[in-house]
Amino acid sequence: MIELKNIEKTYRRGVEDVRALRGVDLTIEAGEMMAIVGPSGAGKTTLLHILGCLDQPTKGEVIFDRVNTACMPESQLVKIRREKIGFVFQQFYLIPGLSVFDNIALPLLFSKKPAERSKIEKLAEMVGLEHRLNHAPAELSGGEMQRTAIARGLVNDPAVLLADEPTGNLDTKNSEKIYAILRRLSDEGLTTIMITHNPELAGRAERTVKIKDGLLCA
Repeated sequence: MIELKNIEKTYRRGVEDVRALRGVDLTIEAGEMMAIVGPSGAGKTTLLHILGCLDQPTKGEVIFDRVNTACMPESQLVKIRREKIGFVFQQFYLIPGLSVFDNIALPLLFSKKPAERSKIEKLAEMVGLEHRLNHAPAELSGGEMQRTAIARGLVNDPAVLLADEPTGNLDTKNSEKIYAILRRLSDEGLTTIMITHNPELAGRAERTVKIKDGLLCA
């Protein structure tokens, strides 16, 4: 379970303070599939970054697996990100010079875990890329690149998967494929949180959270 308590986030922009989040309270149950929606600049990505320990709040508590991460040093946050959180972004961030296999396995290098071929092959099969493992990113379609990114986000067996606009660069057909993968992962017990501008996809999540001007809306 993840719990946010009175989360505020203020950025300094020039001579002005920008309040990206204004007293957010939110509880996410284990295994839940949740969509975060709202206009551009509403605070969606800031909220996701705090949930994923990529950023710290200016004020408030972030309870992740019964531990408050809001005041943790970066060294401890890195450990949590590596061991408990998977990330999928709108931009795929694949390494051009690496094969699909090596891109999927990359997080294991940073966590100093062995890249077991059987595990990588199983993940590739789950996302429908078992025939593409030796291909470079340049040889993949947009949908295949995003599926590679999802497999990479799962390789460390995370407790939570955070997806920031995972279908934003894809057509309808590939968006459906990506959603089907996320839905399956959630059904299997993985806590899945996604930002989306697609109201149809958001409507299929178990819960939709709306944010505007840094505040959660009813």
